[in-house]
Amino acid sequence: MTELWVERTGTRRYTGHSSRGAQVLIGSEDVDGVFTPGELLKIALAACSGMASDQPLARRLGDDYRAVVKVSGEADREQERYPLLEETMELDLSGLDEAETARVLTVVQRAIDQVCTVGRTLKSGAKVSFEVVNVRA
Repeated sequence: MTELWVERTGTRRYTGHSSRGAQVLIGSEDVDGVFTPGELLKIALAACSGMASDQPLARRLGDDYRAVVKVSGEADREQERYPLLEETMELDLSGLDEAETARVLTVVQRAIDQVCTVGRTLKSGAKVSFEVVNVRA
């Protein structure tokens, strides 16, 4: 299983790591060149929806189809959460007739509902466990 962790690199600045060698810069909204944790959550949702629908769309639109998944949602600062996340997938469906378009929309929604782990987790309200471990230097 891939290990994930973040390391503090400055005031409200972290670098996220995976044991597969990936890195992502994380920080406050006022710091250039970083993602906020909330932005990463939204990007994870958009990427998951795109990846979940990738194979069904490639079968219908061809392997080189272009897709952009946009995601937005304002934070409720009183509750410190995102009450609504909205996704929009942009596709060129101009080569399909009305029935084919309807079928593609159904297949995409079904694929995302069935295999997008991030979306399914958010919708179900995952439990989160947290603990502090004292590691002496």
